[in-house]
Amino acid sequence: MRRLLSQVAQSVIVLLVLPALAGAEVARVEITSRRDVANGRTFGAVGVYERLAGKIYFTIDPANRRNQVIVDFDKAPRNAAGKVEMSADLVIFRPRDPARGNGIALFDIVNRGNTVAFNVFSGPVTNTPDGEAGDGFLLARGYTVVQVGWEFDARGAVRIDVPNAVGVTGLVRARFTPNSREPVTAGDLVGYTPGDPGSAQNTLRVRRRLGAEWTTIPREKWTLAANNTVTLEGGFEPGHTYEVAYVATNPPVAGLGFAAVRDAASWVRYAPDATVSAKYTIAFGSSQTGRWLRDFVYEGFNADERNRRVFDGVMPHIGGGGAVLLNERWSTPTSLLMETATRFPFSDRKQRDPVTGAEEGLLENPRAAEHQPKVFHTLSDTEYWERGGALVHTTPDGSRDVALPDNVRLYHFASAPHNIGQFPPAVANGEVANNPFDLRIAMRALLVAMERWVRDGTVPPPSRYPRLQDGTLVRAADVAFPALRGVTSPRTAYPGVRGANARLPREGGAGAPLPLLVPQVDRDGNGRGGIRLPDVAVPLATHTGWIFRHAKIGGTEQFVPLNGSYVPFARTKGERAQAGDPRPSIEERYQSREHYLKLVEEAAAPLVREGYLLAEDVARIVRRAGDHWDFVTRPATTTARAE
Repeated sequence: MRRLLSQVAQSVIVLLVLPALAGAEVARVEITSRRDVANGRTFGAVGVYERLAGKIYFTIDPANRRNQVIVDFDKAPRNAAGKVEMSADLVIFRPRDPARGNGIALFDIVNRGNTVAFNVFSGPVTNTPDGEAGDGFLLARGYTVVQVGWEFDARGAVRIDVPNAVGVTGLVRARFTPNSREPVTAGDLVGYTPGDPGSAQNTLRVRRRLGAEWTTIPREKWTLAANNTVTLEGGFEPGHTYEVAYVATNPPVAGLGFAAVRDAASWVRYAPDATVSAKYTIAFGSSQTGRWLRDFVYEGFNADERNRRVFDGVMPHIGGGGAVLLNERWSTPTSLLMETATRFPFSDRKQRDPVTGAEEGLLENPRAAEHQPKVFHTLSDTEYWERGGALVHTTPDGSRDVALPDNVRLYHFASAPHNIGQFPPAVANGEVANNPFDLRIAMRALLVAMERWVRDGTVPPPSRYPRLQDGTLVRAADVAFPALRGVTSPRTAYPGVRGANARLPREGGAGAPLPLLVPQVDRDGNGRGGIRLPDVAVPLATHTGWIFRHAKIGGTEQFVPLNGSYVPFARTKGERAQAGDPRPSIEERYQSREHYLKLVEEAAAPLVREGYLLAEDVARIVRRAGDHWDFVTRPATTTARAE
């Protein structure tokens, strides 16, 4: 115990004098806890890992050009040296013996303060020490995993404390679509306190359908509590969309969250006396933080204050063509942005925007042109239907395919949902059961491919995604989805409109209609293009990346955000005929359970050879396929509605 406390003290002392030794933008680090991961469990040849947690402190230079993109930075308080100070939570998983690591720091860009890397690559994880590393995949490969707070309103364990823009007053806004008539707490505004909950300047408006006009609700008919709870006289109408706006003051300088991750990664990579060091760095973000990584690169944060590369590779997972509302006044990064998630520029390559005339790309713009990382975009079907995923690889008007830059790969998982439904499948707020198809098994192979690309220069597997030129990408109105009882045709889907980009003329064409291009499907309704994992190549059901809201919660023209549909095949030809199902039944497709599982193995084999799956994961895929077979072939396979 004395030795352990001594190690902690020594780490803190070294870090306290770090500025004099390394001159980094990280002022100091305080490690407040250190323990072995999973009670000293051994992770392969790497051995035992330890978990360090504490705070990382920064001083950010307002005069540095890399920081001048931060909105309201000029309104943040400064210290005696003219710098802006902030701090963030820091969590590090590192091998007890650093020599056994793989030399790569994987920055886990936390989603609302919670891990995403462990959930995706090693999941599922739990909040207990025994389960925090999941199945240990990341640690057995020798990664040092670093988590740094970046979101001022995060509800999870890893947060950031940023200064406020002093003297600024204005309206902060949030939208919500209730499922019941009960009062609603505007969770997107958790970081803001109403200046005067009863102010006449506060507004509430409603829209009956997607794309419809907004109607302002008289002020006397609704109330706003100090905890951002909105109560409407007579109750809310389920399925309608509401927008609340109220007066607030001194908004956080939220864009500093980008600088915190940038400088922490630079510290790990370049500071000789950092707590952990790495020769290579990779950033992984999922969903909210997939969008965050797109913005991080676009805003030029992959170069530090000294113009050094920060990340060698970035992996924006299931972010689509979306952005995160961070580097702006009245930031609401928690927002799902379901309707306006997508803003120009959509793609990495510079293109001319037909709406505004601007010419930019996420990578090809003056801020990001230097020190471009290697990039893996990974998409589910949901990103195409809800987040402008196709615009990542087409022209802004959706008329033509566009070649990806040499340092970019794009992988689409056919028929996969954004949020993975439970297994066995269950019905929640949608018309049918939620899609349980789990694409995460293939993400492990892609991480290994990124690791080899960054470290050894090994060319990764070719991009796989649907294209206009071969008919695997089509307008939503032309998708050949079969007529299935109880399932609304996706051809009726609302395309959505652009979000705002304050960097561009006319705010980037905010509000302009978006083209809705989606993956074409086969006769079963499963995707034809992209990576067809065995769930799709040897199907037992129709899997989609979209699901419409059930009538019980209203708004039936809308999708349940970020979820997919699951519609199993009939067991027999007779049941199929009775149900009027156009899809061949299970008995018409497969001779037996053994025959089906053999086909699953055969479907996995080329994916292993091509680098889209790891050989070690095939057994898990076959095991899950067997469970799925048992579920769909049991007598009376009806899924009860969750009440």
